[in-house]
Amino acid sequence: MPVFAGRRSYDGRMHRLHEIAERTPPGRERFIDLLRAVAILIVVLGHWMVIVVTGGDGGVHGFSALEVLRWGRPITWLVQVLPVFFIVGGFANAASLTSHLRGGGGAGDWLLDRSARLVRPTTALLVTLAAAALVAHLAGADSDVVGRGVWLATIPLWFLLVYLVVVFLTPLTHRLHRRAGPAVPAALVVLVAAGDTARLAFDVPALQMGNYLFAWVAMHQMGFAWQDGTLPVRPRVAVPLLVTGAGAAVLLTVAGPYSISMVDFPGEHLRNLAPPTLALTSWATAQLGLVLLLRDAGERFLKRRVPWTAVIAVNAVILSVLLWHLTALVLVIAAVSGLGLLPLPRPPQHTGAWLSWKPLWLALSLTVLVALLAVFGRIETRGLRRARAPRAWWTPAVLGRPRPRAAATVAGYAACVLGLLGVAVAHPTHRGPLGLPAAALATFLAGAALLRAARAAGGRRAG
Repeated sequence: MPVFAGRRSYDGRMHRLHEIAERTPPGRERFIDLLRAVAILIVVLGHWMVIVVTGGDGGVHGFSALEVLRWGRPITWLVQVLPVFFIVGGFANAASLTSHLRGGGGAGDWLLDRSARLVRPTTALLVTLAAAALVAHLAGADSDVVGRGVWLATIPLWFLLVYLVVVFLTPLTHRLHRRAGPAVPAALVVLVAAGDTARLAFDVPALQMGNYLFAWVAMHQMGFAWQDGTLPVRPRVAVPLLVTGAGAAVLLTVAGPYSISMVDFPGEHLRNLAPPTLALTSWATAQLGLVLLLRDAGERFLKRRVPWTAVIAVNAVILSVLLWHLTALVLVIAAVSGLGLLPLPRPPQHTGAWLSWKPLWLALSLTVLVALLAVFGRIETRGLRRARAPRAWWTPAVLGRPRPRAAATVAGYAACVLGLLGVAVAHPTHRGPLGLPAAALATFLAGAALLRAARAAGGRRAG
């Protein structure tokens, strides 16, 4: 009987996917959805490939294979696709915000709607990890090992932290785009270059911290320009972007002071990703040119039912894929290293044997991720399907008024960002029985609750 129930559930999901595919508006930019899915899947594959965990009498330790595989560093140019995600995010956010404002909505309500998709699945991840860490602590597990495991599982949150800030700034940055157009990302790139120059001149990493904002917002602004036609989808625009961006990135890394790797690893003097550098921003420009060149062919391909339905299916749980993919890896590592359930060999990373075992590790990680998505992916899809909710009984009446609700939105975003920042910067082995800094977790959960209350008070999407 459960087999037939599972089959009916699968058939129901496929039927809904086909319905969504058939109802796709003619003007929808399907290529954007494909790029989002491909970018996140490449990030997942890249993490699974380079993260290495070793164990022994000294405990469990993790490091990047790029530390020893020098030949792998140039390959990171192919897998460093986070700029594509921010460009695509800029396109999607500009289209969504423009439509919302034209329909008579306000920027604050748009921010509340956006927060539902981002905060709800993140809350599930943090609460689950904290509960699992507490159970492990009570069972007598090594607190350092548990802390490192939770730290590894939460690595994707630094990305979400930055993206939440970029989304929160979207009403302002989109207004700037309408007034100044390409001058905005150009000015931001100049600020990125200034941060890099100061970092190199004075050897003070803090002088480069502004690049976390300047670089990612610049890429987001590129998406704005694509969405409204400021950057036409034509070869005469795309080719110069591709050539000049790639050329600048090569000069900055091969002849300049920047690392050849577009993915960070310990020991680099000037990393390209955290914080982002002029080299990464140049590579983002090249990627923009490339996706503009591929856009028309991509749209034609996605007019077919099967590939478009597949893109819809992946995008329905895309944030969950990003959030849970390293948890899947941690569980596989625990089975292999900690529990000894899978006695797989772990040859040195510089050998061919290490590469030959990688497909099995990838398959195991994928299997566990699919299982996690079966449980937690529905949290993301439920938020997409839910209609606007009536005000809940526990919602403060004052949030029904525009100004208090706007203040709650700002405070909610701020608390979520601060909470994620606290999680991101915490030391892997000093996190307490929850595996997470208790104050940071409480701050994030308070922000999530405030945003949910504001959505309920305004009749926005629940979550």
